Amino acid sequence: MSDDIGLWLQSVTNRVNSELDQVLGSHLTSSRLLEAARYSVLGGGKRLRPALVYAAAAAAGASLESADACAVSVELVHTYSLIHDDLPCMDDDALRRGRPTTHIAFDEATAVLAGDALQALAFSVLSKKDRRSDAMRVKQLKLLGDAVGFTGMALGQATDLASEGRVLELNALRFMHEKKTGVLIAASMLMGASCGSTNSDSWKALAEAGRAIGLAFQIRDDILDETTPTKLLGKEQGRDQALGKSTFPRLLGLDNSLAEARRLVAEAHLALAQLDGDTRFLKYLATQSVERSH
Repeated sequence: MSDDIGLWLQSVTNRVNSELDQVLGSHLTSSRLLEAARYSVLGGGKRLRPALVYAAAAAAGASLESADACAVSVELVHTYSLIHDDLPCMDDDALRRGRPTTHIAFDEATAVLAGDALQALAFSVLSKKDRRSDAMRVKQLKLLGDAVGFTGMALGQATDLASEGRVLELNALRFMHEKKTGVLIAASMLMGASCGSTNSDSWKALAEAGRAIGLAFQIRDDILDETTPTKLLGKEQGRDQALGKSTFPRLLGLDNSLAEARRLVAEAHLALAQLDGDTRFLKYLATQSVERSH
C-alpha cells in the first residue's frame, strides 16, 4: 500500500468514527439502549463500507463532506445487521470484533432494540438536509432501503438460515451471499458515487464492481472462518461448519475458493477501469477485500 492510500484510509476511518460518535451522542438521552448501540458501533471494525462510500465519492469528484451522511448510514445499517445476525435465534454467536456480542454484553431484548434503533437512525441521518440536493437524498434513501430489505440483506439472511444443514449448489450459494453481503457493499459504492457526477456507463460499472467486491469479500470470510484463529479473527473460528452452513471452501476447496475470490477482484478492477475519475482507493479496497487477514 502506498503512503498516500494509507493516509487516505486512516483519514476516512477517523472521519467516519468521529461522525458515528457524534450521531450516537448524549442528545439521544443516556440509556442502556444507547450504551448498547455505542458498544456495538464504536467497538472497532474494518469500516470497509464507509471507506467504499468515500472512495466512490472521490471517483465521482465529490467531497468527503458531501459523503458523510452516506458513510455513517451504511455503517449504522451494517452494525445493526451484525447485532441481529449474532442473536440466539439467528447465528447464536458469542464473540464479535474480539468482544462479547451485544446480546451477551447486555441482554437479548436490548440487543434487538439497539439493532432496530440503529437501522432507524441510519435513515434519519441519510434524510437530513445538508449540501446534498433533495434528489440525491431520495436516491440514496432508496439505494439503502433496497439493500436492506426484501431484495437485500434480509432476504440473504433468511436464505442463510433456511440453508443450515443443507448443501447448496454453487449458484444458490452465490445468490445468498450476493444478497446477504454483496448488495450493501454495492449500495455503499453507488451511494458514494451519487454524491458526485457519474454517467450511465460509470454507474453500471460501479454496480458491477460492487457486486464482484461483495462476493469476493464473502468468499474470503468463508476462507478465514476455516483458517484463522479466533483471537485474530475476532469471532469464533469454525462457526460455519458448526452450524452446517454451505460455504465456498466446502464446495470448491480452499485453493479454488481463493482463486475465485481473486478472479472477482480482477473483474472489479476491469469494471473500475471504465471510470474517468480517481479509482485508486476503490481498487485498493477491492484488493484488500480478498488479501485481508481478518
